[in-house]
Amino acid sequence: MPQRAATIVGGGIGGLAAAIALHRRGWRVEVLERAPEFAEIGAGISLWPNALRALEALGLADAVRALGAVEAAGGVRDRRGRWLSRTDNAELARRFGHPLTVLHRADLLRALTQALPADSLRPGSEVSAVHDDGHRPVVDHGGGQSRPDLVIGADGLRSVVRRALWPDAAGPRYAGYTAWRMVTEPLPQPPAEGAATWGRGERFGYTALPDGRMYCFATASLPAGAASPSSEYTELLRRFGSWPDPVPALLAAVPPDAVLRHDLYDLPPLPSFVHGRTALLGDAAHAMTPNLGQGACQALEDAVTLAHCLDSTPDITAALRSYDLLRRPRTQAITRRSARLGVVGQLSWPPAVLLRDTAARLTPTRATLRSMTPVLGWTAPDGPMTATQSETH
Repeated sequence: MPQRAATIVGGGIGGLAAAIALHRRGWRVEVLERAPEFAEIGAGISLWPNALRALEALGLADAVRALGAVEAAGGVRDRRGRWLSRTDNAELARRFGHPLTVLHRADLLRALTQALPADSLRPGSEVSAVHDDGHRPVVDHGGGQSRPDLVIGADGLRSVVRRALWPDAAGPRYAGYTAWRMVTEPLPQPPAEGAATWGRGERFGYTALPDGRMYCFATASLPAGAASPSSEYTELLRRFGSWPDPVPALLAAVPPDAVLRHDLYDLPPLPSFVHGRTALLGDAAHAMTPNLGQGACQALEDAVTLAHCLDSTPDITAALRSYDLLRRPRTQAITRRSARLGVVGQLSWPPAVLLRDTAARLTPTRATLRSMTPVLGWTAPDGPMTATQSETH
């Protein structure tokens, strides 16, 4: 069989993972990234057991785990600092095969780019159009024009590929709250456990990174597009500076110019992730709020599953149909679940907050872990699968 070619639009986690999966199956791949270099300006990222199983399928789990940190435990606290629920990472690993691992997004992106041939990476290649000439997909970009056997749209929430081929699809919808993300300087005594603290219409969370640093995040229910009157760091101090320990100490260790702020969106469900010989994955297909920590995890699952489907049959159209049947129901269900959790976390009416916190306190840890099984229990597909067979999964 002649070597097949794939053009991946978007050089983030999902796009690079898809490129790795196909490259290792003998495909000729190119990754078009509009930025001048493959880099990540984000903060931390949580890799749950399902993501690590996807990375195992890519042969990268050990390398990525070595870049991250594993906390002994974590959980949820109330506004006064009292524990509402706790999770033992050892029990998580026992149930699902891997612990929750946290690392910097830039380190993960670097590990993915290093797993690809340098000549497959095309930075500074902004895509201007995607269409089908009747025989194969066509991608117009800053470096010219590509006519591969397959196009993968992995270009994020505001995907150019999705807008071109799904012009009638609904656009991203605002979740109702904004988020700040930041990484502290190394701490002499970092917290032994991570936590998400729930307030009234606000949350603050933190988890360990390597070398004594902590990844912190915060949310507040605000109109889309709102801006802080001074700096984002000053706004964080105003909102969270008096929250229970260790929040004030963590904020004190954050460089004031290192705070990132983004309004949070998710994507209404698409009727299909596939159009001809083009497939969407990651945020381009199913952008979700970060409440379950599953955005990048699901993109990694997408990449592994897509490559598996393509490996199972020479018929690209049938392979993409299998991919759609496998991935769309799962990712859209997780998107809905994440949105519901965000609504609960952002509650602000005092009686509702009291009810939420009481319910969390009374829910046994084993019940919480059991409820996560449909998400964290994913395993990489194994063996050939046809479109007809995939309908039963």
